[in-house]
Amino acid sequence: MRKPVIAANWKMHKTIKEAESFAAEFPLEPDLYDQVEVVIFPPFTALFTVNEALKGTGIALGAQNMHPDEKGAFTGEISPLMLKDAGCSCVILGHSERRHIFLETDEFINRKVRAAFKHGLKPFLCVGETLEERQAGLTEEVCARQLSGSLAGANEHEIAAMVIAYEPVWAIGTGINATSEDAEKTIAFIRGYLKEKYGSEAAEQVRIQYGGSVKPSNIQEYIKCENIDGALVGGASLEIDSFYNLIKGAL
Repeated sequence: MRKPVIAANWKMHKTIKEAESFAAEFPLEPDLYDQVEVVIFPPFTALFTVNEALKGTGIALGAQNMHPDEKGAFTGEISPLMLKDAGCSCVILGHSERRHIFLETDEFINRKVRAAFKHGLKPFLCVGETLEERQAGLTEEVCARQLSGSLAGANEHEIAAMVIAYEPVWAIGTGINATSEDAEKTIAFIRGYLKEKYGSEAAEQVRIQYGGSVKPSNIQEYIKCENIDGALVGGASLEIDSFYNLIKGAL
């Protein structure tokens, strides 16, 4: 049975002090975090501080992005070595905001995925279609293309150990969420795609989240689905009560 994973993507929110307060005040419930894997992805400026606050809690720390190279002349970027040094064990890669606002290609995201595996960072790889692509019936084609390009060179062991987040672009931050039936259908397709490419064992082990306007009031709709293993959460992760209740809803 796959362990649910609930992840908080804070995006460009919270000062260092705000992030530290959230982490320090978040409920300590080891039994709960044994049953649900919880990861917080703060902005880069707060990584070290949040890592210190989370020590011993059972909650993991991740980064929202990274450059694939270990060092170099890449002004404004951050390397996998820097993330490890700050205490990260996970990293979000290929988020739609990186793909569509910053024009990251599948090839570039693949370089990041390879670097994450090399440096022992668990990738949370995001895939998903725009509203126009969905209306054109291209959801599965888009997801397959993004998976194929972003995971090039991966083996079955790497696939089994990572997390994939299906995030339809039209549902992110809009308050409009995909129905559980729609999310389950697409995530079942993703698992089937991975089974065909990497084998049954890897496809059964990899955890696939849904992301897009998830909140405490609807998490149960998704988590009860056979192929949905948790959620990558944006706005609902910014308040302690909201995120805590969302985690409890994943049981």
